[in-house]
Amino acid sequence: MTKFLMTTALMASLGSAAAAENIGVSMALFDDNFLTVLRNGMQDYAAGLDGVTLQIEDAQNDVGRQLNQIQNFVALGVDAIIVNPVDTDATVAMSNLAAEAGIPLVYVNRQPVNVDSLPENQAFVASNELESGTLQTQEVCRLLKEEGKGEGARAVVMMGELSNQAARIRTQDIHDVIATEECGFIEVVEEQTAMWSRTQGADLMTNWLSAGIEFDAVIANNDEMAIGAIQALKTSGVAMDAVIVAGIDATADALAAMEAGDLDVTVFQNAAGQGQGAVDAALRLSRGEDVDSKVYVPFELVTPANIADYQ
Repeated sequence: MTKFLMTTALMASLGSAAAAENIGVSMALFDDNFLTVLRNGMQDYAAGLDGVTLQIEDAQNDVGRQLNQIQNFVALGVDAIIVNPVDTDATVAMSNLAAEAGIPLVYVNRQPVNVDSLPENQAFVASNELESGTLQTQEVCRLLKEEGKGEGARAVVMMGELSNQAARIRTQDIHDVIATEECGFIEVVEEQTAMWSRTQGADLMTNWLSAGIEFDAVIANNDEMAIGAIQALKTSGVAMDAVIVAGIDATADALAAMEAGDLDVTVFQNAAGQGQGAVDAALRLSRGEDVDSKVYVPFELVTPANIADYQ
């Protein structure tokens, strides 16, 4: 079973728990739009459960700080730990800390490097990244054809932090789609990281424009970088109907950009649903209940045609 289904009966059973339960949560970064929705999803869900308390810490994008937070949670004897990892390659040490202490651990949103060998009593809750960049790039491919650019189209790719598994998989998704016969007319002419950041996305786009790079589409690993690219394009006087811009996450700002006619494609990643799923998995594990090691919340393509469903 790979999909997470939340039922009214399950919510009622969790809400009726008598014993107080404390979950330690280490977030990679508070100052991130998507992760804020994820964090709020956890807090809102836990607030509706009797006796469930979340202790949420900001790792400030520092791996060492995050490891210290997990060690502190272990010392406090929390009932479970939820981690949104700073560096997905550093999760083996985190898993070992929790396993040695006998405390359940749930990774959320960012896929740990050891996802296929997690110790017992550990799980991963997220959306399947093989869907994200695939849905995004297939729609870019369709739009390019629709605009009569089905031959010799050029694209630039903005990648997230390369220490993050999602950035690597989303970028590979792009190349896998472009490698198909249907979308093989697209050529990636530039590909650089903008660290998931709107500001760095704007800076990178400005650099590309200054260098005279020509392109028909911008494919960004997330909405923040896509919005940064849009800002730089508009500042440089590029008409937004002359380039296709695609992101991932369907954040509020991205939906506003789409409504304004600037963003053409995004992919909804249910941050609040992932947060709720992580809390649920942590509680289940702490109570000795079975949880799938991988719990997936599906991605969904968002375009101007269905934007009303997500606003």
